[in-house]
Amino acid sequence: MINPLVSQCRILNLAMSLAIKPYLHHHNHRMHKPTSTNSRDWTQIYRIYGMEQWQTLLFLTFQAILFSILSILFLLYFQPICQFLDTLFIFTPTPTPTSSTGGGSAARFAAGFTGCVTALSAVCLFFAAGNFFYSAVGLHYEMAQRIVSCVNDWSTVKVALDIGCGRGILLNAVATQLKKTGSSGRVVGLDRSKRTTLSTLRTANMEGVGEYVTCREGDVRSLPFGDNYFDVVVSATFVHTVGKEYGHRTVEAAAERMRVLGEMVRVLKPCGVGVLWDLLHVPEYVRRLQELKMEDIRVSERVTAFMVSSHIVSFRKPSQHMLGPGEVRLDWRF
Repeated sequence: MINPLVSQCRILNLAMSLAIKPYLHHHNHRMHKPTSTNSRDWTQIYRIYGMEQWQTLLFLTFQAILFSILSILFLLYFQPICQFLDTLFIFTPTPTPTSSTGGGSAARFAAGFTGCVTALSAVCLFFAAGNFFYSAVGLHYEMAQRIVSCVNDWSTVKVALDIGCGRGILLNAVATQLKKTGSSGRVVGLDRSKRTTLSTLRTANMEGVGEYVTCREGDVRSLPFGDNYFDVVVSATFVHTVGKEYGHRTVEAAAERMRVLGEMVRVLKPCGVGVLWDLLHVPEYVRRLQELKMEDIRVSERVTAFMVSSHIVSFRKPSQHMLGPGEVRLDWRF
């Protein structure tokens, strides 16, 4: 019969290998991809932009450390725990040599099972904390470069809009692209908090693109801009947060998200391009864009961000004389 302590150690090692393997696969995949001129070290990105929702990261890390300590205690004090469970729940009514030294078989199974669950919980929490940190910093910057690449010609862009600009990772990526192409255009960052917009302006100056950036405070559900105003409208992991006070899966929240999408289309010029990277609700966006008769709708492959699936959706607003329904072309099928 396999000792539960040995079994627990084997399961812990297996869980660690399963948790680390996806990161190694992702790292190896990135090593074989051609390096981009926009590639930067994530520590540089973190120094400039910092971390949003750091409370969530601290909570996940604290829980992971707590469960790790508990699993180590189960490993170190396995026999005393078995004896305690044996006396507490009276698993073995008749004393035996096994129970006097380390508890009965039922107690050993309960202690081993609890220790394994604790160790697996610690691994999952560390994995979640690592994915959250990577998604908020490194992946966000990488996806910003992909969003920028969805626009073919930035030299003709005069005015662009970033809805929910936050720390300005995507905003500054757009401004950097305008600067590289020698465009005289500007990009406007819209956020609900004035404090956030001031912080975003500081990051733009640190990136050397302050002259291309303007920030405004406003309600994304009623954009403070006229119709057909922007050449390009972008947004990154923001629209899914609109209406969260109603609950993400409620009809009211879905209506609020569709309202934001309609505002994006309204302020976009004919033949202008919209690009949206968001979580969870991409099928809703595609259906709404079809209803609004957008053209050249494209959905990227799935990218795991913040432990959920995400996609980039790009579309083009038709000209005044071309309002027929557009065909949806998927680079990755749902």
